[in-house]
Amino acid sequence: MKNIFLLLLVITIASCSKQQDPFEWSKDRVGHLTKEMMVYQLDSLYANDSLVKNIKGDEFSNGPSSIEVYEKGGKHLLTLTPLEEDSTSTIEYIRIRDNRFKTLDGITIESDFKTISAAYPVSSIDNMIKDAVVRVNDQNFYYTVDKELLPSEVRFDMSATIEKTMIPDTAQPKYVFVSW
Repeated sequence: MKNIFLLLLVITIASCSKQQDPFEWSKDRVGHLTKEMMVYQLDSLYANDSLVKNIKGDEFSNGPSSIEVYEKGGKHLLTLTPLEEDSTSTIEYIRIRDNRFKTLDGITIESDFKTISAAYPVSSIDNMIKDAVVRVNDQNFYYTVDKELLPSEVRFDMSATIEKTMIPDTAQPKYVFVSW
């Protein structure tokens, strides 16, 4: 009797468990990919998709080669950068390329600055050559905004401080990265 009760309890719990959204993006996961997964696990994780492993072949290439994930049919989903050039390495950076990936707050790569900063307060803005890198509080993602959208006084001066008020509310990210 105890075994039947235990079996029914396990079946009930298993049937109630939420299935992972393949396009959910959070602090510790992007779809089915988690920060603990290793490069050698990608083939089985993306068995129904296509993986393209770029091989760096010159002396000017630094760091590990990127791995691109394409959906069957050709849609570019993600670009993964391992921590090291080793099959047991974990993924360090993920560039989100598909607008179906979204956070629990509904943020996608097509969300504008106003929407993103309302959901995730900005912690810092770095002034780079062509872009402003916007980092958010308590999250493992950051995004870039093209400096062409910013006032001219910061557009050409890399030492200038970029304030949140200088970024137009309608500015969309140029790139979105998750970093673990």
